[in-house]
Amino acid sequence: MTVPVQVAAGAQGTRPAAGGSRRTKRRSGERRGPWAAWIFVLPALAVFAFFTLQSLAKSVQYSFYSWNGIGEAQWVGLANYAEVFSDPRRVTALLNAFKLIFFYSFLSIALGLIAATLIRGLNSRASRASQTILFLPQVVPLVGAGIAWTWLYSSDGAINQLLSAIGLGSITRAWLADFTFALPAIGIVGTWVLIGLCTMLLSAGMTKIDPSLYDAARVDGAGPIREFFAVTLPGVRGELTVCLTVTLIAALANFDVVYTMTLGGPGGSTMVPGVDIYQLAFNQARVGAASAMGVVLMVLVLALVLPLQRIMRERP
Repeated sequence: MTVPVQVAAGAQGTRPAAGGSRRTKRRSGERRGPWAAWIFVLPALAVFAFFTLQSLAKSVQYSFYSWNGIGEAQWVGLANYAEVFSDPRRVTALLNAFKLIFFYSFLSIALGLIAATLIRGLNSRASRASQTILFLPQVVPLVGAGIAWTWLYSSDGAINQLLSAIGLGSITRAWLADFTFALPAIGIVGTWVLIGLCTMLLSAGMTKIDPSLYDAARVDGAGPIREFFAVTLPGVRGELTVCLTVTLIAALANFDVVYTMTLGGPGGSTMVPGVDIYQLAFNQARVGAASAMGVVLMVLVLALVLPLQRIMRERP
């Protein structure tokens, strides 16, 4: 009668050892966790380093040389960088990029905030339909959008026909051939493309705001405008940071729309760094000057985006 008891006891006695072994393995696995994570990340980092960091390093290297892309390169030091800040064409391209920030960033985000606030008051079906319609320009290739808007802006395009129909024919013009209105016309295209993205991001942020905050604001006598500035804006702070980051980069690194619509004309009035870099490298065979312009553009983007992200993410 004692044998089964001894066997059971023996079996029971061996279980803690097995459990302890599993715990030991689990602890050692936890210690190996960070290294295991790096093993999975390293292939992606290798690809990123090869295609991005290597290209960046080459661009910085080429920016100190005068090179046509084929022959022997000649060391010129900082001459290419001096040209970026002294050549009127280069300076105009940089200034135009900063002017486009108003359309790509401020106007897109302002209209996105208004649209997201209005959509929040709609029922779910109308809200989804509105967001889908506004987001459609995001899925249209920028080259296609540029071609379509070129037709709209032409002398006999839909915009001039509409203005003539409502009695404003005196202000019609070839918008993209006008030195004054060509750049704003391109900026409006950027606003049209980005407003849907901003609306989607801000709408998602507004859904996370606790409704009790609005109730408390109403109890304190706040109207819709005060609710917006006291509750809605602080509640979408993170989404605003993302919108500003994306739109700033889109404005400064603009290429597709300008290249498709104006090629930087008329007379360089719509020239932007992206198109200027392309023309320097592929039309004029000045790889060093193009690389210097690219490095300056990268530094400008980082100088704007990184401090902006830090400021926007700080708690008020």
